[in-house]
Amino acid sequence: MHSPRKKKKIVLIGPVYPYKGGISHYTGMMYRELAGRHEVDMITYKMQYPRLLFRREQKDYKNDSFRVEKARYLLHTANPFNIIRTARQIRRQKPDMVIIQWWHPYFAPCYRLLEQFMGRQNLVFVCHNVFPHERFPLDRMLTRMVLKRGRHFIVHAREEGRELESILAAPDYRVTPHPTYNMFLFEHLGREAARERLQIAPGTKLLLFFGFVREYKGLRHLLRAMPLIAARLGGVRLMVVGDFDSDKESYVKLIGELGIGELVQLVDGYIPDREVEKYFAACDLTVLPYESATQSGIVQIAFGFTKPVIVTDVGGLPEVVEDGRTGYVVEPRNPEALADAVCRFYEEERQAEFEEQIRREAYRFSWERMGEVVDGFFTD
Repeated sequence: MHSPRKKKKIVLIGPVYPYKGGISHYTGMMYRELAGRHEVDMITYKMQYPRLLFRREQKDYKNDSFRVEKARYLLHTANPFNIIRTARQIRRQKPDMVIIQWWHPYFAPCYRLLEQFMGRQNLVFVCHNVFPHERFPLDRMLTRMVLKRGRHFIVHAREEGRELESILAAPDYRVTPHPTYNMFLFEHLGREAARERLQIAPGTKLLLFFGFVREYKGLRHLLRAMPLIAARLGGVRLMVVGDFDSDKESYVKLIGELGIGELVQLVDGYIPDREVEKYFAACDLTVLPYESATQSGIVQIAFGFTKPVIVTDVGGLPEVVEDGRTGYVVEPRNPEALADAVCRFYEEERQAEFEEQIRREAYRFSWERMGEVVDGFFTD
């Protein structure tokens, strides 16, 4: 149940539909939860990234599942006059709290100007990453420049909390798991119906790697594990679903060298929101062989479909996946460890047990819990 306390005025800042990606989905769902508790003004971008810096298409108007009807497209992140004007609008509202999504120092000049002109606020940063995955020389300085004005912080892994502590003196933060992306359950497809759509044979042991393919996500280690898995199990298949950007050929070459072309299916490209369900509904197990990470929305998408997960022991991933209960946690950069975990999952017939445990964990990964964390930051 929601808190009975008096409704507050919140300004929520971040990407929402039609912007693509997990943080846009996250912000849209955070808005829905908070709007059920308080009066929320959703401010998003009229321009997020300049095309010079971000050449892929940033918007997807076809996928309106996470649309926020009352969102205001105000903020141009590279126009100081626009930023100052938006900041003054926020200041005139006299909100009880301002919440900003933080994930990359690109936004530092914009948010620093916003902070300066909206005056002192009960400012909360949701830190998806304190520092970016691809580090650069000024990232630490830019991050501190913005986050030092925050009064409270939400992080999704203890490692992120430690990174905050490395740049701020005694930051007030809460570590709470990344909420579940159960909003992708559009059709409630069963496993067999989903496999029929994907033309996957009913008895196939199906693994899923999902999301943008980046070097740090360790797909190469999973590919190297596939011959070991196939030799021990048989009847196994891996679906790699996501945008390869510009590096697809090196993965195709590795698949050829390993002789696993018949075991691996590549689905290259951005997956529309309503297409996500069939891949997770069809699979038995989602695998995240990351070399480094803070946390991952992919784990939460999997849990939203009650699918067990194999992750590596990096960043905050072991904090959300309970080894031997909701999946397995293995050593990073180790194809043999990945192969052994996959094989044990099938050989020991752990699927039903793991899925039941994921259901029991539902509240820990709920948006209701996130709403309660936010409520705890109000100063009466």
